[in-house]
Amino acid sequence: MNTTNAFIASTDWSPLALSLKVAAVATVLALIAGVALGWVFARKKFFGATVLEAVFMLPLVLPPTVIGYAILVAAGRRSPLGAWLREHLDYTIIFSWHGAVVASAVVALPLVLKSASAAFSGVDRSLEAAASTLRQSPLSVFLRVTLPLAWPGILAGTLLAFARAMGEFGASLMVAGSIPKQTQTLSMAIYDAVQAGHDDQQQREVVVTSLLSITVLVLSSRFFSLR
Repeated sequence: MNTTNAFIASTDWSPLALSLKVAAVATVLALIAGVALGWVFARKKFFGATVLEAVFMLPLVLPPTVIGYAILVAAGRRSPLGAWLREHLDYTIIFSWHGAVVASAVVALPLVLKSASAAFSGVDRSLEAAASTLRQSPLSVFLRVTLPLAWPGILAGTLLAFARAMGEFGASLMVAGSIPKQTQTLSMAIYDAVQAGHDDQQQREVVVTSLLSITVLVLSSRFFSLR
């Protein structure tokens, strides 16, 4: 018990709290975009669909620093969007936890998109057709039939996206930096502890990160088995 109390007392929990907040918001954004895009790529056939889907899947294979650079180009202070936000709203995502959210959402999106696309493709279209004959609108069919049937696969991908957002480092570091108690997430805190030679701190943070990741992966595996 004394060891547990000492562990809790000696650990700075602010990086963990920030990581959970960033990952939660990023996962919600990735879920909304991923479900919409997954349905489009699963159900709509159009010229260039494969190439467009590959573009959205790029964060899976590109180095995180490239993703971070792309965000800086698109929304940094020198970009048209970033300049407009700074001038009219006195706001910037650079060196703020919002920037970490954007970076984490971008890298997590492919995991939701791919899972959602596969889940929608696996839904029995005859059930949707039967619901349509009962004078249900397309939106009602989607909400009452398609989405519930696809939900286990979507949720499994969402949990993986959450785990990916929790562990995001490279893109977030470029966009948000590693400012203690402001933008320093758990992965950044581990990196800083290694650089500073704080072995006890980094070991504690690695344990916490590993336990969270294992929990999420176990839950994700269970939802995949329900598909």
